[in-house]
Amino acid sequence: MILRDIAGEVMRLAPPGLAESWDRCGLEVGDPGAQIRSALVALSPTKGALLEAQKIRADLLLTHHPLLFKPLASIDQSTPQGQIISALIKDKIALLSAHTNLDRAEGGVNDCLAEALGLQGVRGLGEGEPLLKVAVTVPVGYEERVRKAMDEAGAGSIGAYRGCFFLGRGVGTFTPLAGSNPFIGEPGSPERVDEVRIEGIVPKSLSGRVTGAIARAHPYEAPAIDLYLLAGSSDYGCTGRMGTLEKAVSLEKFAGTAMKALGAPGVRFAGQKEKKILRVAVCGGSAASLWPSAMAAGADILVTGDVGYHAAQEAADAGFAILDAGHASTETVVLSPLAEKLRNYAKASKSKIKVSVFSEGEPFSFAVAKNQ
Repeated sequence: MILRDIAGEVMRLAPPGLAESWDRCGLEVGDPGAQIRSALVALSPTKGALLEAQKIRADLLLTHHPLLFKPLASIDQSTPQGQIISALIKDKIALLSAHTNLDRAEGGVNDCLAEALGLQGVRGLGEGEPLLKVAVTVPVGYEERVRKAMDEAGAGSIGAYRGCFFLGRGVGTFTPLAGSNPFIGEPGSPERVDEVRIEGIVPKSLSGRVTGAIARAHPYEAPAIDLYLLAGSSDYGCTGRMGTLEKAVSLEKFAGTAMKALGAPGVRFAGQKEKKILRVAVCGGSAASLWPSAMAAGADILVTGDVGYHAAQEAADAGFAILDAGHASTETVVLSPLAEKLRNYAKASKSKIKVSVFSEGEPFSFAVAKNQ
């Protein structure tokens, strides 16, 4: 399988438009035209991940965290970053990353975290993507082909429903000019054609993908595609997720359950141990600042990582609860599902590629006082 195709599929699963403005995602090291026979999926491009990639002779290291956050002034081989870059180039191992775009994407980090915790009725938390209305007219008989292409590209999803489109009949008029190659009619001859107008909604970051899909599926040489900005926003691309447990449990019990579900070596939590937890907000990685939004949305607790003293204290004082399950433990949940999606993509493309998963866990060890 070609690296360019794999990168395209990863960016389809996690559109770059969902990434934070400061983030870096996409291909960082490697030849887009390189042949990939073995890939390793890992959380970070660490020395441990590199050694594993070398061990299994991987051609691609696909990570959640990028290696190159800032432009390089030099590749200093006395530094860990320089050593990793040099080794990747020397061993012809490509590096591809999907960071905050994968956090926000459907089926990404936060959806996987919500699933791991057994949440039900999961919805977006925080402001989602602006919504656009996309509309196009097609000659009668081609509406299903174009509608299907729009659906597969991400248009027409509303809440728990997919394939939400409006189709209306009408008459289209046009006159092909000299030099055109019309699907219907002849240059210089005015035409009237029975057409179907297809309308659906699409998150802004997917609009380019959808219009491209329409252009490829449409029989016309130059299809007329309309995009309208709608008021409000969608759940698509929200910062976090929120759902409910099957039944309410105490904060202390929930902390223990979450620790086991995520395979975390330990967790920290702030709030009254007896507090009842039913509505749970999640955001993998480092998102303690999200707790006021989670509380305002009706959540009882926020599960994230990298929680600082002040955020924990302020949340507890407000009667809220916050659980720090660790940066890695709240994000590694996406690795196996991402690897499986790559396997399915390869199978659908009739390509052979071995996809492995590498998990290092948290970089911390814990020393706990016996009287705690």
